[in-house]
Amino acid sequence: MFITLSAASVGLIAIIAVIAIIILLVIANIKIVPQSKAYVIERLGAYFATWDTGLHVKIPFIEKVAKVVSLKEQVVDFPPQPVITKDNVTMQIDTVVFFQITDPKLFCYGVEYPISAIENLTATTLRNIIGELELDHTLTSRDTINAKIRGILDEATDPWGIKVNRVELKNILPPREIQDAMEKQMKAERERRESILRAEGEKASAVLVAEGKKEAQILEAEANKQAAILHAEAVKESKMREAEGEANAIIAIQKAQAEGIRMINEASPSKEYISLKGMEAFEKAADGKATKIIVPSDLQNLAGVTGSVKEFLKD
Repeated sequence: MFITLSAASVGLIAIIAVIAIIILLVIANIKIVPQSKAYVIERLGAYFATWDTGLHVKIPFIEKVAKVVSLKEQVVDFPPQPVITKDNVTMQIDTVVFFQITDPKLFCYGVEYPISAIENLTATTLRNIIGELELDHTLTSRDTINAKIRGILDEATDPWGIKVNRVELKNILPPREIQDAMEKQMKAERERRESILRAEGEKASAVLVAEGKKEAQILEAEANKQAAILHAEAVKESKMREAEGEANAIIAIQKAQAEGIRMINEASPSKEYISLKGMEAFEKAADGKATKIIVPSDLQNLAGVTGSVKEFLKD
């Protein structure tokens, strides 16, 4: 059974098909550019525009997306490169480059293979810089080398729409025999520093011991001086007290004698008492130590004096 369609129906179907195709083409050519991306658009084979983040519609068959460019910072780790130092030492150095695309148009049309170009430029720049440095200076000048390479790369990649943010030397690997020599040199240097530190420590210790002995002797001499001064003052004070005591004793004796004489004078002593005292004085003078003895003229009255003494004693 055959269904016959009229010309009007065929025309309607054709119109619907054309409209559907047009809608599909429009939908297919609607582009949404995500964040941190950029679309380079060509119209009839020539650069037309750069689409940023958002919704865009391109003309079918006339415009096309030539390249999708990432605007994020990118990191490229290049393999080790053989370089020769100024003192003819061959080393292997690998670099890490941090870069960011700032102009998608220049990135697409400035150089054919941007990453390969950056790698080769990094290698040649590194060889030029290391060739002016000796081995020891190379190992201790990473920051200087990084800054020089970054400056040269940033200037060279500017026409390509690329900005080099950082360049880092990841590893510096000298030959094995050089590493062994460097390790021995470092070991010898450490031993030398250790010897110097030990000698300085012993010197400082000896100086401290000598200063301690010196201060001890000074303190001991000062103590002896103070002890001598205190002893002399004590002896002086003791002698002063002793002299004062003797003086007081003499004064006391003199006062006692004076008091005795005063009392005797007040008592009006008799002639017999005075004669008795004279006999006592004569007895002391005649104790065998004197070489001359003066006998009083009234010794002949000794018997009388003796009797008088007896009477005086009885009284």
